[in-house]
This record gives sequence, C-alpha cells and structure tokens, in this order.
Amino acid sequence: MSVLPNRDRQAERREATRREIVDAAWEIARRDGLAAVTLREVAAMIGMRSPSLYSHFDSKNAIYDAMFGQAWTLYLDEMRRHELPEQPREALLSIAEHFFAFSLADPARYQLLNQHAVPGFTPSEAAYAPSVEVMGLLQEIVRGLGVTDGADVDLFLALCGGLLDRQLANEPGGDRWLKQLPRVIDMLADEVGLPGPTLRSSR
Repeated sequence: MSVLPNRDRQAERREATRREIVDAAWEIARRDGLAAVTLREVAAMIGMRSPSLYSHFDSKNAIYDAMFGQAWTLYLDEMRRHELPEQPREALLSIAEHFFAFSLADPARYQLLNQHAVPGFTPSEAAYAPSVEVMGLLQEIVRGLGVTDGADVDLFLALCGGLLDRQLANEPGGDRWLKQLPRVIDMLADEVGLPGPTLRSSR
C-alpha cells in the first residue's frame, strides 16, 4: 500500500491567499486602471489588513510582478493548445487573430504585458521567463511555416502589434483594425515568399 506524502497545508493556504491578492489586483486594474492598484486597495478588497498583506507581497511592484508572470503563463498555455491551419498564410493569420483575441479580451492585461504602462516596474527574471518561452515557441512555429529570418519575425510582430495598439486606442470594442489582419499578413507573406492563395480573396 503506497503512502501519500503529507500535504503542506500552510503552504497551500499561503498560495491560495496570494492568488486571491492577485485576483483582487486584476479586478482593480480592470475597473480603475493599472495605476489604481495599491496595497491598501487590494487589502481592502479582500478584507485583509495592510500589514498582513505585506507578508505576502512587500510592495505594489511585487503584485505587478505576480500579475505579469501569471498572465504570460496563461498565454503560453493557450498558445500551446492553439491548433493552426496547415496552409502557412492561414496559420500566420490564426496566430495573429489568437493574440488579438487574448489582448482585446482584457486591455488592462495587455497594457501590463506589452505597453510599459507602470512607471518604475520591471518584471523579475522569474516573471519574465514565460514571455521568453512564448517568443521561443513563436519563432519555432513561424520558422516551420517558412518565416525563417529573424527580421521577418520582428516585422510580423511589429505589424500585428501596431494594428492591435490602434484597435485598443481607438476602438477597443470594435474590429476596424482587426479586419486589416488578412491584408497585412498577405503583404508580409508576399514579401517573404510564402505560398498559398491570398487571404483577402478567401474571405
């Protein structure tokens, strides 16, 4: 008969409290903006005294750090599960649309991850690690599609990021710039010589 290891209930409770704190911080950021996240506001939301919260996070930036790492980990998991079409142009478009959907679903999260929206905040190495994994996985995927030059990958990111920034800044609930993605991917695909029918003619 196997014996299960003893559970560290204190560590489990501590981790649950940290998750509750981070969830509260996201709620504040989505409601009032990232700058509104403070230790006092988070503590009040979850019914905890500020000194007790310091035993879990010693600063506001430590909370941002946990939020940053959590969000990139979530996207990395989604990216790994995302199934791509076989045709290279369609696959590139699917990657872009997937990131658009992830970003538009939570503008506060996008701001923290991609826009340096919090003055003085720099993610820790541990929090930054999943974003590095995302980039490594992206490069591996697009190389398999035929986009092998690093500068071309940079161009893909810049084009998609530019459209996404315009969408969030000017029409966060719409699709004006989202609808430009097939055209932009065709332009990039033509530039790098990817085969396949144009996306604009298939939509």
